[in-house]
Amino acid sequence: MLELEGLGEYNNAGALLGLDGADDELLGALRSMNPIQRQKAINKLAGGTERSRGSRAEMEKHFSELPPHIKEGLVKGELRLADTVIYSIKKVASKTVKLFETQDTKQIGTTSLSSARLPKNQAMLVSGIIILAGVPFEATPDKIMAATYDKIESFPAIATGEFSLKANKKIIIPETSMKVFKTANNNNVPMGYYKLANPRLIHDDILIEATVELGTMDGLDPKTHLYIGLHGTITTP
Repeated sequence: MLELEGLGEYNNAGALLGLDGADDELLGALRSMNPIQRQKAINKLAGGTERSRGSRAEMEKHFSELPPHIKEGLVKGELRLADTVIYSIKKVASKTVKLFETQDTKQIGTTSLSSARLPKNQAMLVSGIIILAGVPFEATPDKIMAATYDKIESFPAIATGEFSLKANKKIIIPETSMKVFKTANNNNVPMGYYKLANPRLIHDDILIEATVELGTMDGLDPKTHLYIGLHGTITTP
């Protein structure tokens, strides 16, 4: 019988059990319980937890879109939700900058992903995106990591470019003006932060493509680098 120890953590646990859709396996588990166990599970679904906020609340709205193996992990308590920022730093070597690449290897300070994919059992709800730019003193790994990454307003050629985000060839953000990352006069969000009006889910082990296209490289220092951060809620052991 399926354990339900992880349900009490979530306000939209009904989606995990298939009560908001048709997940026969999980719904069958609820039906197979004896009356006392079933009532306890229903009581957990009925309330008693503090209302979720921010990207966590957004993630709970997308429970029905999670792969079955991740749903089951959350229900059993083997997985939980956590805030995160997935990041990468790449040199602006041409007008097209791929911020996550299949040859990437996870390294603290440079990129938090290997092969431009989330690891097994990690699905992420992307709530917002951060893009900053910096110029290291030298194009060495240590100097790149230690550089100051600042608002793109200081890099006009970058600020006039376009950004797009895809996961498994599905569009999350179509070609969009980089001006959405200009936050110098907006004190309500972190520097370089663009809040998605329609947060989207990225499943584990699928290709993530974040691309900046520039119309010009005029005025850019040859050592210029871009930082991207995908902010949101992720499933984790």
